Amino acid sequence: MEVLYERCCGLDVHKSSIAACILLEQKHKPQKHVRRFGCTTRDLRELAEWLRSLDVRHVAMESTGVYWKPVWNVLEEHFHLVLANAQHIKAVLGRKTDIMDCQWIVELLPHGLLRGSYGRRIAPLRGEHSYPGGWMPDL
Repeated sequence: MEVLYERCCGLDVHKSSIAACILLEQKHKPQKHVRRFGCTTRDLRELAEWLRSLDVRHVAMESTGVYWKPVWNVLEEHFHLVLANAQHIKAVLGRKTDIMDCQWIVELLPHGLLRGSYGRRIAPLRGEHSYPGGWMPDL
C-alpha cells in the first residue's frame, strides 16, 4: 500500500493520559516509538517537543469526548492534525489497550485511511458558544 506520510504519530487521548506512537517509515522496516504522556499543559508541550525532535509532521487522534481539545490546541500550530471519528477507527476488533489503539491509529494514518470528524477547520469550535444569532466568541 502506498505511504503518503513517512513520519507520523497516532494518539489515544484520555482524561488523564495520552498514549502516543510515532511511525517512521524506512525502506526495510518501519520504526515505532511509543510513549505515554500526562494531560497537563507541560506534558502536552513535552509531547509536541518529542514529535518535533523526530521530525513528525502528521498527527491523528480519536475524537472521543472533549479530551482531544487541549491536545489539539497545543499541537495545531506545529502539525497537520487529523481528528478521526472513533467509531471509524474502532471498526477493527481485538484492540484492548491504549498502546494498541495508538499503534492502530498510526498504522492507518500513513496510508490516508483516516478521515477527519469535523473537516480541516476545528478552530471555530474552540472557545466559542452558540447562540440564536450565530457564533459568539468567549469574552
